[in-house]
Amino acid sequence: MSAYTALTAAGYRAQVRDKATLFFTFAFPLLFLVVFGLIFSGQDVEETGRPYISYIAPGVMSWGVANAAVFGIAFTLMQWRRDDLLRLIRLTPTPLTTVLASRYVLALAVGVVQAAVFIAVAMLPGFGLVLDGRWPLVLPALVLGITAFLAIGVIVGTYADTPEAVAAIANCLMVPMAFLSGSFLPLDMMPSWLQSVSRVLPLRYLNDAATGALTGTGSLAAIGTGCAALLGFALLFGAIGLKTFRWSNRT
Repeated sequence: MSAYTALTAAGYRAQVRDKATLFFTFAFPLLFLVVFGLIFSGQDVEETGRPYISYIAPGVMSWGVANAAVFGIAFTLMQWRRDDLLRLIRLTPTPLTTVLASRYVLALAVGVVQAAVFIAVAMLPGFGLVLDGRWPLVLPALVLGITAFLAIGVIVGTYADTPEAVAAIANCLMVPMAFLSGSFLPLDMMPSWLQSVSRVLPLRYLNDAATGALTGTGSLAAIGTGCAALLGFALLFGAIGLKTFRWSNRT
């Protein structure tokens, strides 16, 4: 059995056994969908005349998937480094890319299933999300978004030495980003200067691409721009993560 297969299988078993974390990974974004769905049920955004659900559902889904990617890898790397598992892995011929690739495939699987469950719930009569015919285009956006936020999680997991530090750093990144990127409130409702600030945030582009693909409100060019931006963020944060990675707290 290769190192990649062994690490992936071990990671899968650990995720399946941790039923509480697995449950809340899927339930947490759905909680926001229920709250915002009930608050804005049947209402339209005044600036555009579009229903709130067409903004909120793709945005909350994107945030939930991104959040899971960041927290999942950050907690894992912190714990493995604290328990010296990474140091032991380093003593083998297993390269860092294999370690991260094993976590990447698990993050992709969780993110895609998470998105599918979320969209299915959002389409129920109580919420009323209507999918556009080009909804499959959300898949490349999700893959690139998960890649970018997994890279951010690698950086967080490298610098954080305790679970409390992981939670603090990740929340400081992800909660403000959710509001500034339009996950919880439509960007059309925000001042123009905040809309400009959002353009430096990767979640903005995941939201835009997901919204355009799922609801048909964005052009193909806009979806492509979102995917291209996410690819750029993935390369940038990936390079930083590989450069700063620590195998042990002793170094």
